[in-house]
Amino acid sequence: MPAEPATLTPAFIAQQRTRLEALRRQVLGGELAANAGRRDFEELHGDEPTEFEDRAQDAAQEDERQAQRDVDQARVGRIERAMRKIEEGTYGYSDLSGAPIPRARLEAMPEAILTLEEEQDQERRR
Repeated sequence: MPAEPATLTPAFIAQQRTRLEALRRQVLGGELAANAGRRDFEELHGDEPTEFEDRAQDAAQEDERQAQRDVDQARVGRIERAMRKIEEGTYGYSDLSGAPIPRARLEAMPEAILTLEEEQDQERRR
C-alpha cells in the first residue's frame, strides 16, 4: 500500500469521504426522483389513448433516461471505488498506475480514481 501523499491530510480525506457520501446520495436520489416522476405520470395518463408521435417521443425519452442511468451508474461505481480506496488507504493514487492524483483534481472530482491523463487516454480508446 503506497504512503499517503503529503498534501492529503487525514482531515482532507475525512472531508472527501463526506463529499463522496453526499455525492452518492445525490446521484442515487436523482434516479429515484426520475423513477417516481415516471410512475406518477403513468398513473395519471396511463389509460389515455396514445398516438404514434406520443410513442415515438416516449421511446426517445426512454433512450435519454437510459443514457443518463448508464452515466449515473458509472459515476456511482467510481464513487464507491473511491470510498473503498479511502478504507484501503490508497485514496489519491491511480488505480491504473499507482501514480499520485493531484489534490486539485480530487477537490474538483472527489471520485477520481485515475490521473487526468489516464482518464483522457481511456476516453480516447473508447
